[in-house]
Amino acid sequence: MDCENCGERKAKITLTEIENNEMRTLNLCSTCATLKGVSAGGGSAPMADLLAHLGGTAGDTLFDEAGEACEYCGTGAGDFRKSGRLGCPQCYAQFHRQLRALLRRVHGSSQHMGKVYVSTALDADPEQVRLSTLRRRLERAVEIEDFESAADLRDAIHALTEVS
Repeated sequence: MDCENCGERKAKITLTEIENNEMRTLNLCSTCATLKGVSAGGGSAPMADLLAHLGGTAGDTLFDEAGEACEYCGTGAGDFRKSGRLGCPQCYAQFHRQLRALLRRVHGSSQHMGKVYVSTALDADPEQVRLSTLRRRLERAVEIEDFESAADLRDAIHALTEVS
């Protein structure tokens, strides 16, 4: 596949950009990727940059150089700290405590709530949160013209509002 930017060289990198809530995927050669600020490998990874910005307190206590290693692939905590990448899916289980703490510190939570932020305030009514989520999903289904899903979501919203 040719580079979608210059069309002269073979694409080696897939870049996903999100602008104005629209996702766009580009297949780029190494040169064009570098011009867009994407490293073709071996450079600083985003997670490594994040750990560096967190400074000594979070980085040293969460992922220290002499820390444990993944029992499956051998990736150590120091390797993650340097590259920002885990070695295998089992690393997530091995380092779950450190990753949860890191995510909580960076994002304010370690639980994924979807693409749209939903407040998890203690006084939030779970039924209202569910209703809000269903309404957002309905809007998205209509936008992408998935009318079958939209009808199911509409019925779920109707059933939830009748109970209230």
